[in-house]
Order: sequence, then C-alpha cells, then structure tokens
Amino acid sequence: MQFFEQYIVHYKNIANWGYVDWVSFVNSVISLLIGLLTVHFVVFAIVGIFAHKKFPQTDKKLKYGVIIPARNEEKVVVNLIKSIQQSNYPQDKLTIFVIAHNCTDKTAEVSRDAGAVVYEYTNPDECTMGYAFKYLFSQIHKDYDVKSFDGFFLFNADNVVMPDYFDKMNDAFVYYEGKQVVTSFRNTKNFGDNALSGCYGVMFLQGCIAEARGRTLLGCSTRVQGTGYVIGSDVVKDGVWPYVTLTEDWEFSSDQILQGNKIKYCDEAVFYDEQPTTLKIMWRQRLRWARGHLLVTLTKSWPLFKALFKRKTKNRGSVYDIWVNILPISIISGFLLALQLIMLGLCPVFNENILTVFLNNLKSFGINFALLYIFGSLYGIVIMIVAGKRLPKTNFWNKLVTVLTFPLFVALTPIIAFISLFCKNLGWKTIPHKSDVKIQDIKLMGGFATPNDETAANNESALSDETAAAAIEQQSGDIQEDADCGENAQETLSSTL
Repeated sequence: MQFFEQYIVHYKNIANWGYVDWVSFVNSVISLLIGLLTVHFVVFAIVGIFAHKKFPQTDKKLKYGVIIPARNEEKVVVNLIKSIQQSNYPQDKLTIFVIAHNCTDKTAEVSRDAGAVVYEYTNPDECTMGYAFKYLFSQIHKDYDVKSFDGFFLFNADNVVMPDYFDKMNDAFVYYEGKQVVTSFRNTKNFGDNALSGCYGVMFLQGCIAEARGRTLLGCSTRVQGTGYVIGSDVVKDGVWPYVTLTEDWEFSSDQILQGNKIKYCDEAVFYDEQPTTLKIMWRQRLRWARGHLLVTLTKSWPLFKALFKRKTKNRGSVYDIWVNILPISIISGFLLALQLIMLGLCPVFNENILTVFLNNLKSFGINFALLYIFGSLYGIVIMIVAGKRLPKTNFWNKLVTVLTFPLFVALTPIIAFISLFCKNLGWKTIPHKSDVKIQDIKLMGGFATPNDETAANNESALSDETAAAAIEQQSGDIQEDADCGENAQETLSSTL
C-alpha cells in the first residue's frame, strides 16, 4: 500500500518533475497505448479457460481430401496415414494425398505402400510448405477436380489424429455449412521428452484454450496455426493455392478474414504433432516463424488497416483482431526500450546523475522481469490444469521444469523477432521428425482423453489385412513423378529487408 501511495504522490507532484521523470512517463503512456490494442486478448483468454463451443452431431458425411506435405518424412508419415485409415469416419469419404516435396528419402515409396495417393515434386527454389500445397492442389484439380470434394484437411506429416477426429470436424464443418475454415485442438505427442518440447506443448495448448476457444464462442475469427484444419473446396477453386511465404498460415488467415470469412475452432477434434527437442532446431524454426510473420506484416497490415474503415467490410472485429495479431508488437516494444535507454543516456545534459538513473532503472527492470516470470509460470500452470486429461502424462519434475522454463521460452520471442530483421536469405529448412508414436500408443502415454473415449479405445487396434487392402484400393490413383508446376513463384518481399 505504501508503494502505491508513493506512486500517487509522485504523479501529483508533476510540476517538480525532471528530465528522467518525463522520459519514464512518456514511455509508460506509449506502453499503455500498445497494451490497450491487445486488451481484448484477455477477454478471449478468460472465456476460453472456462468454456468452449460444442457442435451438434450430424448424420451428413461429407467427402474430403486429406492433404499431407512431406519433405524427407519417411519415419513418421505412415503413422499419420494409418491413424487416418483407423479413424471412425467412413473411409470411402476420405482420400489421402501425399506430396513428397524435395525428398531425398523413401517418403513417396512408404506413403504409396501405406495406401496414399502420392505426387512428387522437386524444385530446390520452391521449398516452403506453401509451394507443396500449390503444386498438389493443381494436380488434384487436373486429375480429380477439386469440386469433387466438399473440403480438404491440411496436416503436417508428423501428425496423428484421434479416431473421432474427422467425425468432430465434420460436425463443425457441416454446422457452418462448409462456408468457414475450421481448425482443431493441437496436442503434443512428445510432450515429456524434455523441457523444450514441453514448452512447445504448453504454447500450442494456450493457443487452443486461451486464443481459439474464446474467439469462436464470442463470434470472432481465430486463425489457423500451421496444421490441423479443414477448408472448403471453393477456397482452392480451380486448384489455385497462392500462399507460399515462410508462414503461409498467417498469410492464409489474413486473406480469409479480409474476404469476410471467419475461421472457427473445434475443441473436440484432437490431433498431435511432434515438437523440437534441441535448441538448434527450436531456434531455426522460430526464426523462420518470426521472419515469415514479418513478411506477412509488410504485405497484409495495410490492407487490413484500410479495411477497418470501409463500409462494406464484414466482420470488422475479426479484421481488427488479426491486424493486431500480425503487428510486430515485440519488435516495436524493443525499439521503444532502446529509445528509452538512449534518452536516459542523455540525462547528464540535464544535470541528472547517470549512475543513479542506471541503478534505478536496473532495479525497475529486475522487478518487472520477476513479476512477468512469476505470471508466466502461473499462466503455464493454469493452461496445464485446464487441459486436464488431455495433458500428456509425464512425471511431476518434468512438469515443474516445463512451467519454470516456459516464461523464458516466451521471453525469447522479441529477441528472435529482432534477429529476423537481418535474415534476408533465411529460406525454409527441414525440421527433422523421428518420433514413432502411433495412435495406438496414445493411451499408453496417458491422458489424451476425448469425449468418445470408449469408441476411440475400440478403434486403436491396427488395421486388419482386409481393411488395409481395401484402403489401398480406395486411395489408388495416378502417380505424378517429378512434375513441373509451370510457374516459379518468388519469396514475397524477401529482398526488402
């Protein structure tokens, strides 16, 4: 209480302020304004922690193509294919497509043997996942016609899905009459490997719980997060997929909202993916994310900002939300901090003691960092508690190390974002996957409960020979090897920074 009284007295005594007081005050005002831009995030988080939307079950089973981009993923892609084939959804309504993209291993061969329709595409100048989607959709349109499908699921090769995944997603997709993109609950199959994979797991859990849940409940659009979502076939009309930057998910989400569409979230549809376990791979991946995010900021922030003031704009709240999301707030905050330090460095010109100023600001920084660290750890604990049985079972010490490390994991974000400013030729490099977790292993790992737990348990056995043969026959199709997409797309604005 005494601290706050001193704080109030200080601001009442504004007439006696010196140079340092004014620098601190201006910085506080700017920080407050930036904070106000994101205050609605808190509302979404609170709502998402306490509730989520459930969709009515439907008897209408739509037909889907399942898209799997794979670059040297021979160790994991079959696990995803088999989990799809073992799902409860009618297999004659699912066609699995694998695009073996710039592969040098047996990804295409093992995927074909597992029963997928496989296309191969090699172009070292087109390495992002968006280029894989672009080529694959063009080939699907040529060989099948995208209109022959009601929608397409997009996954990463390291994913596996729960047996009721497609049923739950179909319920949501039908509920929105196939007009909205629907994303799903992203869990981590190697959560307990170490603190790093645990931090990734908590990050994606909070993305579902504190971001996507509240937005869907309150009528705002959420965004796709790289994998585990379904789109209507009209989104890839004529087989066109134009999103090829380092973070095609941000680019795609921004465009959908600009077009007046909303991205919805289905909490009951659960899938799993593998997270990095080494600092080297973590750094590579997050640096690519940061660079891609920056490119999307450059290309989409101005159109989104203009859309806020157009009369014909639909879903203005969603437009504002995604606009704030793509702003490089961490970079802006970093520059403001640097500017403040420079301004404070000039304090001797105004007869201020630089040592006293430095020590006071160091103390203030230490207090703020400690508070943010404590909040970050508590936030991680809350997310893990809310995840409940879905949280992969691991021992107490792994959980403790994860929540203690999580604030530091998040604190790296502005540092990585700043470094990404100077990475002109970053490119897309493979993120190695080696986890052999199958859908049958989910129960053995513990947790991962779903509403249809008993049904899921009955469907976790391996495919019989007859079922596997039927799936292979069902997924058969023309194999296109080493085809040419026809156009050489360039990395958007890669030379501007």
